[in-house]
Amino acid sequence: MNRNHTFSYTIPYFLWLGLFVIAPVILLVIQSFGNLSGHFTLANYEAYFSSGTYLRMTFNSVFFAFVVTVITLLISYPMAYIMSRLKHAQFWLLLVILPTWVNLLLKAYAFIGLFSKTGTVNNFLTLIGIGPQQIMFTDASFLIVAAYIEIPFMIMPIFNSLVELDQSYINAARDLGANSWQTLVRVIFPMSMGGVKAGIQAVFIPTLSLFMITRLIGGNRVITLGTAIEEHFLVTQNWGMGSTIGVILILAMGLTMLLTRDHKKKGAKHGK
Repeated sequence: MNRNHTFSYTIPYFLWLGLFVIAPVILLVIQSFGNLSGHFTLANYEAYFSSGTYLRMTFNSVFFAFVVTVITLLISYPMAYIMSRLKHAQFWLLLVILPTWVNLLLKAYAFIGLFSKTGTVNNFLTLIGIGPQQIMFTDASFLIVAAYIEIPFMIMPIFNSLVELDQSYINAARDLGANSWQTLVRVIFPMSMGGVKAGIQAVFIPTLSLFMITRLIGGNRVITLGTAIEEHFLVTQNWGMGSTIGVILILAMGLTMLLTRDHKKKGAKHGK
C-alpha cells in the first residue's frame, strides 16, 4: 500500500519531467538534424565543427563563463564565511538574495544608467579628473554585470555548507595547534567543497547561455552560444543550426555537472 501510495505521488513529477524536460530536449535533438527545408541532414554539425566562427564563439562562452565563475567565487566565499559567523546570519543571507527578486532586464537597464557616458560612474570619474570613459559595450562591463547577477547563486550553497559544518572538527584543529588560516584552508574549505561545487554549477552553467546581458551591456561585442541561438531562432530563422548549438550547449552543461558532481554519497556507500 505504501509503495503504491508513493508511486501515485511521483506520477505528477514524472509527467512534468517528461513534458517539460525530456520532450523538449528530444525535439531539439531531432530538429538539429534538419535543414531549412526540414529534411534530415548532418550539415549543421559539420558546419559547427568546421567553422572557426562557431568554435571561437564556443571558446568565448566557456572563457567568459569561467572568468565570471572565478570572480563570483573569490567574492562569495569570504562573504559567505563572514556571514555564517555573524549573528542573525539568515537575515544577512536574505539581503543577499533580495536582488534576485528584481527582474533581470531591470537590473541590466540600471547598469546602463550607471555605466553610460552621462551615468553616475562617469560623473564620478569626471569629478576626480579622469574624465568620462567608455565603460559600456566592453568586456569589463559585461563581466561586472554578469558577476553581480550571479553572486547570490554562488553565495547561497557555500553559505549553507558553512552553516552545516560540524564545529567539532574546527575545535579539534585548533586544539592541535592550527591557527585560523590553517583551519580555514585545511579544514573548513575542504569540508565546504560540496557547496563550492554546487555554486560553480549554479553560476557557470547559466553564464554559458547568457544572451540578454551580452546584447544590452556588451553591445554584442561579447558573442556567446546563447547569443548565437537567439540569432538563429529569431533573426536568420535557421532553427536547425540554432538547435545544433543548443545541443552543444546542453552537452557542455552536462559535462560541467559531471566534473563538479559531489562524490560524498558514493564515498559514504563504499565506507559502509
